[in-house]
Amino acid sequence: PLNINITYHQSEVEYRRLPGGLLEKRIIRKRPGTIGIAAAIMNKYQVMVVPHLICGGFTREETEDALIDLHFLGIRNILALRGDPQKGEKYFIPEEGGHAHTVTLVEQIINMNRGIYLDENLKNAIPTDFCVGVAGYPEKHFEAPNMETDLRHLKAKIDAGAEYVVTQMFFDNRKYFDFVERCHKAGINVPIIPGIKPVNTLRDIELLPRAFHIDLPEELVHEVQKCKTNQEAKEVGIEFCIAQSKELVRAGVPAIHYYTIGISDNIRKIASAVF
Repeated sequence: PLNINITYHQSEVEYRRLPGGLLEKRIIRKRPGTIGIAAAIMNKYQVMVVPHLICGGFTREETEDALIDLHFLGIRNILALRGDPQKGEKYFIPEEGGHAHTVTLVEQIINMNRGIYLDENLKNAIPTDFCVGVAGYPEKHFEAPNMETDLRHLKAKIDAGAEYVVTQMFFDNRKYFDFVERCHKAGINVPIIPGIKPVNTLRDIELLPRAFHIDLPEELVHEVQKCKTNQEAKEVGIEFCIAQSKELVRAGVPAIHYYTIGISDNIRKIASAVF
């Protein structure tokens, strides 16, 4: 692959009842973390990595520390995201002293590229050289009241210094083509990389629209509904994704971002058939 993205999720908060009725708050962090996995992949396989850096769960100081680590590890590409709400929460709540929106996270990264750190008195501040990507939503971010507002937010991230866009997954290429056209009209002229994902299970036609706020084409839903097993649904998903990928390649997209979500054997088959 051209690169491998490594996701990041907020630490989980767990409350445990102690003897006497008091509640103990515990922060559960995943190990190994995104930075460690990214460095391991890059060094072992010499493949470019794109770790995700999110607003949620980080203060600005912790964000700077993570960026310093990434810089010294030789990792130069970052996908900057706000991140999802904390598990169990309906709305995103920023960390105290952290970023509430991706645009200010991008600004912090670009400032470090200019040698501007949080401590203005820092001596020997070394400029970083990160290339920053951000997310775009062909079917609109579910929190945005309309596409025009969503595109203004995306334009602000590009104006802040982001150099490319990776889209949320979609299953109808027309939605991507229309999105690119609307981006260009809004003055967004950076590469827009389509993100797609094959259906893997029978339940995906219910779970994916609910989790990612996207539509599935009727022909795909119909074919999956005819399947009796998850393996049959997986094969339908592979064939649909191959056709979708080939159309995108013919259209001259800059690259294709495949969402694996923990399952990669189908992506291998798709990539072999397309590239």
